[in-house]
Formats: sequence, C-alpha cells, structure tokens
Amino acid sequence: MTNPAASTYTPPPRDCDRCPRLHGFIAGHRVRFPDWHNAPVPSFGSLSARLAIVGLAPGLRGANRTGRPFTGDHAGDLLYGTLLKFGLARGTFAARPDDGLELLDCRIANAVRCVPPENKPTPAEFTACRPFLVEELAAMPDLRVIVALGKGSHDQVLRALAVKPAAAYPFVHGRQHVLPSGTMLADSYHCSRYNTNTRRLTEAMFHDVFRDVVARLAEG
Repeated sequence: MTNPAASTYTPPPRDCDRCPRLHGFIAGHRVRFPDWHNAPVPSFGSLSARLAIVGLAPGLRGANRTGRPFTGDHAGDLLYGTLLKFGLARGTFAARPDDGLELLDCRIANAVRCVPPENKPTPAEFTACRPFLVEELAAMPDLRVIVALGKGSHDQVLRALAVKPAAAYPFVHGRQHVLPSGTMLADSYHCSRYNTNTRRLTEAMFHDVFRDVVARLAEG
C-alpha cells in the first residue's frame, strides 16, 4: 500500500565531509586513482520498489571504484546472481555500472555511503550517515521488505526506523522479523568473500533468504 506521507530523498553530496576519517581516506584515493568513483556511492534501483537491500558500506575496489553498490567485487557476484535468479533483476551482470543490469521492484543501499578503511565504519560514522538511510527508507512509499546483509546493517536498519526495543529483533541468519510498521526485516549473513570462503554463508543459504522474500512479496 502506498504511503502518502512518504518523504523525498536527497543523497549525500559528492564531497560529503560528515565523517572526517572517511573524507580523508577518499581524498587520498582520488590522488592515487583519479579514474575511480571515490565518493559516496549512490543507491541503485527505484524508490518505488517494495524491496530494499541494505549493505554495510562500499568496498574499496568494488563500489568505491565503480560507483554502483556491490559492483566490482566478489560480494556482487553472489548478490546480483541471486537477484537475477529470483526475478528481482534483468539483463546481464558484468560487474560494470554500464552493463545495463536493471533491478526490478528492488533497491540496494548501504548503511554507510563512503568506503571505510578495512571495511569497518566506526559508531560515529554510522551515526553521521544514518540520516541518509532514514530519509531514503521513508521515501520508499511501497516498501514491504528489507533485507539486511549482516548484523551491522541489521542494527542500522532498526535505528533508522526507530524500532524499540531493538533487542526484541535479534540478528539471526534466515530469520524474518515483522516490525511494528508491518514491514518485514529479513536477515542474512553478508555475501562477502570471507563468509562464502569459510562457508559461513553458502549460495544455497543465500538463495533461501531471497526465496522467502519473493514469497512474501507475492502475498501482495
């Protein structure tokens, strides 16, 4: 059902300096790699989508390089392959932002929009960037399901939606939480190379999460 009170969404500016550490980290990479994106990574997909996928932060040689979430690193191979399998994307994923891939009823965002050193945002950086996630989720009038990739993303989604008590919605891979708003929060381990190499997350486990999500969306 469309939410008439949905807000508009303004992404962070290219030279966003809310997080001094991240701002400086990106500035250094602009010098070293001037042809990379090296800026806050915009979300991918329509605000009218019913499904939002929330990751943690851009990867250095993935989204920070290409300018599209989960594009250019191992995590994107599994994520986009899964979205294609379950009809949430169409086209061909070639790990380039110009590959023509289109998301269907789905939008991908990150809790932190700029690449952090060692892929680890600080609590202060989560807090500084959270208003963008708050505004973005509020600007999705038909949002039905949110997939959180990892506990960090799960926690940030709960904070962005002001869900309390957060402890009532623990992160557990494969669990589906119905939030007070009626939106479903589906948890998955992050589709990182580390998690797949260690078999903490298998392709079958990841597919199971999205099979349940698609079933939820099909309920209308």
